[in-house]
Amino acid sequence: MSIKIRQLDSTQARFKEALHAVLAFEASEDEAIESAVTRILADVKARGDAAVLDYTKRFDRVDATDVATLELPRARLEAALEGLQPKRRAALECAAARVRAYHEKQKLECGTHSWQYTEADGTVLGQKVTPLDRVGLYVPGGKAAYPSSVLMNAIPATVAGVKEIIMVVPTPDGVANDLVLAAALIGGVDRVFTIGGAQAVGALAYGTQTVPAVDKIVGPGNAYVAAAKRRVFGVVGIDMIAGPSEILVVCDGTTDPRWVAMDLFSQAEHDELAQSILLCPDADFLVRVQAAIEELLPEMPRRDVIAKSLEGRGAFVKVRDMAEACAIANDIAPEHLEVSALDAQTWAQQIRHAGAMFLGRFSSESLGDYCAGPNHVLPTSRTARFSSPLGVYDFIKRSSMIEISQEGAQTLGEIAAELAYGEGLQAHARSAEMRMK
Repeated sequence: MSIKIRQLDSTQARFKEALHAVLAFEASEDEAIESAVTRILADVKARGDAAVLDYTKRFDRVDATDVATLELPRARLEAALEGLQPKRRAALECAAARVRAYHEKQKLECGTHSWQYTEADGTVLGQKVTPLDRVGLYVPGGKAAYPSSVLMNAIPATVAGVKEIIMVVPTPDGVANDLVLAAALIGGVDRVFTIGGAQAVGALAYGTQTVPAVDKIVGPGNAYVAAAKRRVFGVVGIDMIAGPSEILVVCDGTTDPRWVAMDLFSQAEHDELAQSILLCPDADFLVRVQAAIEELLPEMPRRDVIAKSLEGRGAFVKVRDMAEACAIANDIAPEHLEVSALDAQTWAQQIRHAGAMFLGRFSSESLGDYCAGPNHVLPTSRTARFSSPLGVYDFIKRSSMIEISQEGAQTLGEIAAELAYGEGLQAHARSAEMRMK
C-alpha cells in the first residue's frame, strides 16, 4: 500500500516556513457547535436535572425518570471488575499500580507540601498546600472508550488527596464499557453518572439537584465537550484543551525501521488530524522507514485513517546531524518525543520542550500511554513550550501564609505606606501605619 509522506530537508531554503506549515493546526471554533454548547450550558444552569435528562434522552437515547437513576452503584463497578478476563484485569491493575507509584513519587518531589520559615524579627512566612475538594472526570463513551485515561486522570487526583472524584461517562443506548467502569473503581473514583456531552460538563460546573458542582474538570472529549470546558473555565478549573495527538521520532538510524514505522502508526491511527514526524540525519534510513510503512500498513485495521494522517500531517525530515534534530525538536515542542538513538540520554540533555520523552530504542510511546507510570495527559500543539503533563500538582492549590510580628510591622509598615502613597491608595497606607508605634 503506497502512501505519499511529505519530505523535508533542513538544508533547503525556507525550511523553517515549510516545517511550520506542517505543524500548523488551529482548532476551528465551529459556530454551530459553539452556539449549541452555549444553549445547552445555559439550559443546564437554569433547569438542572431536567435539562440533563432531556439531553441524555436526545443524544444518548437513554430515557431516565430522574438523574439519580443514572448514577451507577458501586456494586456495578465491582461487577465490571470481577467480570474482566483475568489477564486483562491483571494488566489494568498493574498499570494502575505503576501510575500510582510514579505520582506518589511526584508528590514528594514537586513542591506539593506546605512549608514556612521564621525571620529574625519573628515574622512567619510560608505556603499552605491543600488538595481540591471535588473534581469532575469526563470520560468518552461509546466506541471511544479509554480506561487508561480514567487511570491517568483519577490516580493523580487521589494521590493529591482530592476528597471526592465524580466521573461522568455517556452510555449511548444504555451500553456501558466494563473496562472503563473497572478502571474507575481501581482509580479511586467515588461516584459515576452515565451522562455525557456538554450537558455533563455543565452539570459538573454548575451543579444540579443531583450532580454536585466540582472545582475542576479534567478528561478528554469531543468538540462539544472541549467547547463546553472552554466556556465554563473560570467558574471551574480545567486541565487543558487538547488538540490532535502527536509523535516526533528523532532517530540516529540505528533502530529497526519497522519499529519506527509502527511508532508513527501508533499516533496516526488516532484520527486523520494526528501528526507523526520523523527526524533523521541518515537519508537511507528514511527510505527504509518508508518501505516499512508500505509493508506494514496493509496489516493495520485502521489503515485508512493512518494513511490519511501520514499523508495530510506527517513528514520525514532529513537533518544535518542529531544536534540539529534536537534543535528542531525544541521548535516543534511535541506531545510525545521519541529519542531512538544509541546515546539517547546525551541527546535528551539538549531537549527543552516536550510533553513526554521516550529515550532509547525500546521506549515505545505506547508503553507511556498505558503502563510506564508517567501521565499520558500531555500538552499538544506546541504548548509543551509552556505547559506540563497532568500531575498531582494539578489537583492542589497553594495559599500564601503571612504572620507579621509586632517588630516586623514597624519595618514593613514604613515600606508599604511609602509605596501605597505613591500609588495614591491612602487607606492602604493608613492601614499599615496604624500598626506602627
